[in-house]
Amino acid sequence: MTDTLTPPATAAQPAAPASGTARWERPALGVLLMVTAALYLFGLDRSGYANSFYSAAVQAGSQSWEAFFFGSSDAANSITVDKPPASLWPMALSVRLFGLSSWSILAPQALMGVASVGLLAATVRRQLGTAAGLLSGAVLALTPVAVLMFKFNNPDALLVLLMVAAVWAVLRAVQDGRTRWLVLTGVLVGFGFLTKQLQVFVVVPALAGTYLVAGPPRLGRRVVQLLLGGLAIVLSAGWWIAVVSLWPAGSRPYIGGSQDNSFLSLTFGYNGLGRLTGAETGSVGGGGGAAGPSWGATGFGRLVNSEFGGQVAWLLPAALVLGVAGLVLRGRAARTDGRRAVFLVWGLWLLTTAAVFSFSQGIIHPYYTVALAPAIGALVGSGAVALWARRGSTGVAGVLALTAGGTAVWAFVLLGRSPSFVPWLRWVVLVVGLLGAVALVAVSMLPMRLLVVVAGVALVAGLAGPTAYALQTTVTGHQGSLPTAGPTVPGGGGFGGAGPRGGRGLARGTPPGALLGGTGQGAFGGFPAAGGAAGAGGRAGGGLLSGSTPSAELTQALEADAGSYTWVAATTGSNNASGYQLATGDPVMPIGGFNGSDPSPTLAQFQQHVADGEIHYYIVSQGFGGGQGTSGTASQISTWVTQGFTPSTIGGVTVYDLTAPTG
Repeated sequence: MTDTLTPPATAAQPAAPASGTARWERPALGVLLMVTAALYLFGLDRSGYANSFYSAAVQAGSQSWEAFFFGSSDAANSITVDKPPASLWPMALSVRLFGLSSWSILAPQALMGVASVGLLAATVRRQLGTAAGLLSGAVLALTPVAVLMFKFNNPDALLVLLMVAAVWAVLRAVQDGRTRWLVLTGVLVGFGFLTKQLQVFVVVPALAGTYLVAGPPRLGRRVVQLLLGGLAIVLSAGWWIAVVSLWPAGSRPYIGGSQDNSFLSLTFGYNGLGRLTGAETGSVGGGGGAAGPSWGATGFGRLVNSEFGGQVAWLLPAALVLGVAGLVLRGRAARTDGRRAVFLVWGLWLLTTAAVFSFSQGIIHPYYTVALAPAIGALVGSGAVALWARRGSTGVAGVLALTAGGTAVWAFVLLGRSPSFVPWLRWVVLVVGLLGAVALVAVSMLPMRLLVVVAGVALVAGLAGPTAYALQTTVTGHQGSLPTAGPTVPGGGGFGGAGPRGGRGLARGTPPGALLGGTGQGAFGGFPAAGGAAGAGGRAGGGLLSGSTPSAELTQALEADAGSYTWVAATTGSNNASGYQLATGDPVMPIGGFNGSDPSPTLAQFQQHVADGEIHYYIVSQGFGGGQGTSGTASQISTWVTQGFTPSTIGGVTVYDLTAPTG
């Protein structure tokens, strides 16, 4: 019996080689990967150090293996970043090899993006064919938020690659039932945990559920295999956790983001359940309390609002429709049907991740949605090809037409949110998309040549909007802690339409200019506009969300006799410290970690460091209330310094020489 998902051979199709691969397939995949590489590698230096919070940690890891292992913010190992270190490791190794630069930091991220696109294409191709794989990869490559994050140095690039690889492994297990694939799946998830902690577990129900339903062995053996996969997760993530937990706290860096120097507290608090409930202990503000969630209204509408929609939602409705249609087409297939497993695993990934992002009451940023992009790409590619193979059915043709027309209308809406950005494009997309949808209704009556034209028209209309946003993203430099893809969207400030466009735990009503160390107003109430490009916050003092940019005068002062000190300076907040550290190449102590709220170091510890001559300068923070910090510890240190040392101004920044007390 002919497989219903494989289009019949025609004279226009070249004969496949003996290996089963048509002559055009490998060149087509090569073109996809080369275009993706060009898109992701173009102009990386325009972003400078991108997120200087992570760049400083990368620099530290390139100088100290201890900092490399723990993910320390500085090479003197005072405190870690607020994530596990796996995402920093490739970048730190690159900097060790090639020196510190935008390219050495960001090129590994771009290459992870190319690998993610290629692996997604290969995963879908194995069951649905090359056309489905190529389309899936192209959708991922052109998703605006994917372009953003694969050109940036946040942990999400490695996270996405590991999650896609985990799906590849579990579908191999569905294919042959071998335990080794499930163990590999667990290892990949475990390293995903060491990349961004609990976020990787959002895809575990999709992985486990798919194998439980479609795995070839009997049910009891499938359960045992999944338990072994779970054990692999524990071992592949647990070795690092065990080392950190057993290491004497006094001889390792403080665990940034925690309030008790515990990685487990960080996992289940600030970076864990707090993201769901809004109770992020240690964040600047956290939940909204009586005033409502600080991160906007929850619900599925969040993913399509002005804040999130243009990042990832262009083909989200199409992915849902095509995913359901693909499952319906495989409804009578055997339990172990590999093609149904493809729709099942990506569909569950999309639904669970979308639900978590939609209803989380804690910290949520638009760039998190890059985790949706592989599932959207896989469902669009798989579903479109599956339905196209059944295009002779009136019902299937109707679904194709509805999807094409709906995608064009939705793109018209999204493009309308940035009316000054290529204003004619939205009308072209709408008209061409609707014409393609009308043609798809009668697709069964069209000759082959017209079929190719109709398919091309529908494809172009569907991808034109995200492609335009992707191109705008790739030519724009992005810096700071809150990058966004695409052009400025008026009215897109705030998360879900409520609260400010803030940092990791920014409270409602906090003055944006104060946090950034600047007063300029951008499209998001004072935060960097134009896709997160550097704005007013990039001045000398830095702030909560963007790194400091020291003058040549201040840099020279910090570098003077730097070898005599463990830290050339100390200042509140990791972003404040990062710019000074990147400029000098010497450790700068970030008091209080990212938010300035971590109790590290204590006042007594700081006083001892000063007494031992280990810190040269204290630099007044520009983003934490004039240097008072956001925690009792940071405030105590600031008060002690200002009362015991004489201020001076270097390069427009107030500093205190800690080697010269007043009394």
